[in-house]
Amino acid sequence: MPFDELLKELQGQKTVQEDPDHIPLEKLFHEGFMKKHTKCESFAAFKEKGNFQIDTREDIKNIPDELFDRHVARETNFSDWHAMLDAATKESAGK
Repeated sequence: MPFDELLKELQGQKTVQEDPDHIPLEKLFHEGFMKKHTKCESFAAFKEKGNFQIDTREDIKNIPDELFDRHVARETNFSDWHAMLDAATKESAGK
């Protein structure tokens, strides 16, 4: 990293464009999004209600699609996981 970028980062001045594929799930599915689109107050509550151990997107990929899609359809106003993820990604990009 060039010195001037490091200096800006240390001073808190660096503005970083987040890659939508690498936004932490808890940030992507923030409390406002969850309250608006789901029956849960938070992503943590959503995971707990479905008894899922999810920390990363890779964890979600390891859950059978049908099982996770059913949970999403039951607990949210989305038909499946991809619709929920797309909406959160679009909302995050629009901020």
